[in-house]
Amino acid sequence: MQPYTLRGSIAPMQILQMVLPYVQIVLSVLLIGAILLQRTGASLGGAFGADNFSSGFHTRRGMERTLFYATIILAILFALTALVNLLY
Repeated sequence: MQPYTLRGSIAPMQILQMVLPYVQIVLSVLLIGAILLQRTGASLGGAFGADNFSSGFHTRRGMERTLFYATIILAILFALTALVNLLY
């Protein structure tokens, strides 16, 4: 049984199924890059109990804030594409 097509072309759901894995790959690479570019205020000494309170808390400004929001948006888009991939 042939899936529904428009005038012999590929159905929109078939296009989505073909393109979605590539979109997820691109989003995952961008998300990994955005996470790795973020700096943390925690140093190695904080892992062993040293006082790290003064350097860990600061207000994000400029590019750091933009990268933070971009990471959140990329994570939401990646989760949505994964959910769509599961449903179809």
